[in-house]
Formats: sequence, structure tokens, C-alpha cells
Amino acid sequence: MRRVLLLLPAAGYRNEDFLSAAQQLDVDVITAADHCHRLAPLMGMSSILSLPFDQPEIAAEQALVSLGRSVDAVLAVDDHGLELAALLRTKLGLAGNPLQAVRATRDKLAFRQLQQTNGLSCPEFRAAASEADALALASSLRYPVVVKARRLSASRGVVRADDAASFVQAVARVHRIQAFADRDAAELGVIVEAFIPGAEFALEGLLENGALRVLALFDKTDPLDGPYFEETIYVTPSRLAPDTQTAITADVQRACTLAGLTSGPVHAEMRVNDQGIWLLEVAARSIGGLCGRALNHRLGMSLEELILRHALDMPAPSCASSDASGVMMVPVPARGIFHHAAGLMAARAVPGISDIRITAQPGQMVAPPPEGSGYLGFIFSRAVTPEAAEAALRAAHANLAIEIQAELPMTWACAES
Repeated sequence: MRRVLLLLPAAGYRNEDFLSAAQQLDVDVITAADHCHRLAPLMGMSSILSLPFDQPEIAAEQALVSLGRSVDAVLAVDDHGLELAALLRTKLGLAGNPLQAVRATRDKLAFRQLQQTNGLSCPEFRAAASEADALALASSLRYPVVVKARRLSASRGVVRADDAASFVQAVARVHRIQAFADRDAAELGVIVEAFIPGAEFALEGLLENGALRVLALFDKTDPLDGPYFEETIYVTPSRLAPDTQTAITADVQRACTLAGLTSGPVHAEMRVNDQGIWLLEVAARSIGGLCGRALNHRLGMSLEELILRHALDMPAPSCASSDASGVMMVPVPARGIFHHAAGLMAARAVPGISDIRITAQPGQMVAPPPEGSGYLGFIFSRAVTPEAAEAALRAAHANLAIEIQAELPMTWACAES
């Protein structure tokens, strides 16, 4: 029986989907996770379930001591475990993307430098090692600009600024977000880049011996102009002109080759305008959240099963559908405590809706970007045309009523002595 080591983040959306796919393929799974190293022993967890994913060198040694058995593949379920997975594959002598390539695409500054050095279209950008360095740029920038944390994902720590005053506020906010979310925040600093106008798209692909196989090209149908960049609707197949789609594929392939990515899933995002194609990012992972479920009928299997088949060198039979499909990441309307999503029955009854999953739990603190990195849930559609798939998502979402309790301000009272 083939065996895979899965790096499952404690709060990951897709853990169950990967475990289900492994069971479907009769694959033996060894699970590793990033539970708190103090709480894990108290809960009877082994040390492989409390790996510090954000310290890959330490985590790799801890995992190797705990592993005890050989594995045929190591897979990170999401962005958090990518570097650790690459390092473990190297130490175990397994094929896969090298650590240097993963780091070059995870770090927004490193990726911009790669684009600039190799003639790929990219916005003007500046690196700012500290908040003071960033603020010193305020008078010399051509606005609008976007301030970004270097390694966060899902629009977390990304803020547009239209003038010097809003830039100062954006810098302080992004530094605060990054300091909370990234262990290396003090060393990383932020990146400041020119805002790129235009429509946004996402490519889902799979690298096989360095060659890119496109699984889907998504239209992001809502404008993403800031000041924050919460994503909502993805629809495939794309309505872009065929020659533009071909050019996007070529650009993503070139970026992967230049970065040194050779194997496994790829998720790329880009903007398209009159000046051409602008790659925003290329990541050595698949699409986040539960969005991959929108591709199940197109692939003839789950995206997770396809990724496992590829990693374990198992055949992947093709029985794809040509129907259009879409997914809406249910946006978070306000910061606060999630209570309830009403109207689910009516939303599920909308023609073209294939599933709705509310993933937020009652009592959970939620927040929109740039602080938040999660969604309330996911709505899925399937239709004959992309237009119909998009319309179904909008109609279903219109039936939902989200109840969020606003945060109460904390007050302090001193008893009189």
C-alpha cells in the first residue's frame, strides 16, 4: 500500500477532502499537524501533530524523529506547510519542488524580483524593511499603491492607498497584521507596489515534469479595486478570448520554470488590461478554501484525488464534463462573532446551485480582509454557461441573511478605595 505524509493545518478547510481522497484511493495516510506544542501533549497527541510549520528546519527534524516509517510522498494541504513539505521531501529523497523554488514564490518580494530580473511584466515596487522605511517613501510614490505583507495569503495584509495620508495608515495597519500573523515579520518588512487596474483571473494547474497542465482558468467576476481585496466569485470556463488564455498559460509556465517549480499543483493569479497580462502571484499549491470542489465534475474526480494521484505516480483517468461551474466565497460583512446564516433552504433551492457549505461555527470570531483570512462558507453552482453559473451564485447569496454580533468595546472600571 502506498503511503503519504499529509501536513494538515489545525484550522485547515481541506483536511477532510484530502483524507477522503486518500481513503478513496486506498492510500495509507500519516498525518502531521501544527497544533500548539504545549497543548498537544496534554491532549495525548504525538509530537508529529504539533509541528511548527513556520519553522521548517525545526519541524522537519521533529517530523523525521516521529515518522518511523517510510513514505512515498509528502504533501502540504495549504500554504502554511509548503516549505516544510519541500524540506522533508529533500531529506527523504523524494521528488518534488525544491525548497528554494517554494520560497521564491511564497515571498511576494522575491517573486517580484524574479519577474523584474527576467523581463516578466510586473508593477513598480519598493521593499521597506521597517515601518519607518516605508513611511519615508510616502512623498516619492505615484499613487495609487498597494501595501502588502510579504508571505500572507487570502488577501490578508493587503491594502490600497490613494494618497500619502492613506498610505501612512495602510503601512501601520499592514505591519500590525503581519506582526500578528508571521513569526518573521520584523525581518521581512513589507512590499509597496503600484496598483494594477484591470480584471482579475486565476489559473489552476498541475506541473508534470516541469510542463504545465491547465485544469481551469477562472474569471473573478467582482471588481477587486480595493482598498481591501476580499475575493468572492470564481467562474470557469473563462470568458476571456482564446489567445489571451493561451498567453496567460505561457506566462505562468515561464514563471514556474524561472522559479524552479517542476511538480505538483500550481495556483496563479493575474490581472489583464490594455497593457497586457500581469502575474500577481504563482503559488506551489492548489486553490484555497473549499473552492476546489467547483472543479470536481470538470476533472471527473476531486482536485485532492488528482493531486494525490500525481504525487504517488498513480494514473488519473479522464472523464471530464464541459459544464460551467462557479464558487462564491461567502464574504464576511463585518468584524464580530458569527451567530447564524439564515435562508439556507431558499438559497439551496436556486436553480443551478449544487451545494452550500457554511464553514464558520457559531461563536467564532470573524473578520473581513485585510485582518481576516477566512470566509463564512462556500456556495457552488453548475450550469450550461458561465453566465448562468454566476447568476445562480448571486441569487443564492441574496437569499442568505448573516447574523454577526459586533465586538463590544472593552471598558475598565476601577473600584473606589
